[in-house]
Amino acid sequence: MPAQRPGSVRVRHDEGVAWVEFDRPEARNAMTWEMYAQLEEVCADCGRDAAVEVVVLRGVGGAAFVAGTDIAQFEAFEDGAAGVAYERRIDAVVGAVERIEQPTIAMLEGFCVGGGAAIALACDFRYADPALKFGVPIARTLGNCLSVTNVARLVEALGVARSKEVLMMARLLDVEEALACGVVNERFESDEIDAALAARIERLRRHAPLTLRASKQAIQRVLDARRPGQEAGDDLIEACYGSEDFAAAVSAFVEKRPYQWRGR
Repeated sequence: MPAQRPGSVRVRHDEGVAWVEFDRPEARNAMTWEMYAQLEEVCADCGRDAAVEVVVLRGVGGAAFVAGTDIAQFEAFEDGAAGVAYERRIDAVVGAVERIEQPTIAMLEGFCVGGGAAIALACDFRYADPALKFGVPIARTLGNCLSVTNVARLVEALGVARSKEVLMMARLLDVEEALACGVVNERFESDEIDAALAARIERLRRHAPLTLRASKQAIQRVLDARRPGQEAGDDLIEACYGSEDFAAAVSAFVEKRPYQWRGR
């Protein structure tokens, strides 16, 4: 099997729109540490660029938006503290997406799971194709857990009952379920995506930019006031990432073999 290339998060500019593309299609755009760093830099660059009116995030290849973090990277984790540091890092990057001043759109095609779901939930608008699979299936894959901030985003979008299904039952929502619970704004057929995106982008560009930014920031302040601090979940993160189950499940996943949970 040929080695996978590192992948990248690249941005191209077109008439006031910054197109942020996750480019690692052979791995369903799974994020490497370098890709997270690139995404954070792209967010900062968009904020500094007065010519950017709308930011669109999209996976390359059409089969996935982002299929989480590249799991092979977790093999280097030695204890629960590494998990806390990782979740802090993800919080910083996803927070950078959430705080982009311009309106943000996530175009979800195919798999949008784990870290990809967190990135999508940090965007203002989410549109999907019929192949969408949305969720955080870590209860059956790795045995880790999300930060409290990312759990808050999930609960805000899906509600308590559906969030428990996604996290505890490890269910992936299809596009109809995602529409029904409001995590996705609209569904586009595959051959309609480009035209539909262009129409939504143009509508945003016709609106008052100061009002758009003020509205976005006001909503963000409400959300920030409701959410617990990052440290509220550190004990949970450390317990999961520092467990025997996590280390063994990561190895099993990378080696493509089953793992039987032991609860320790």
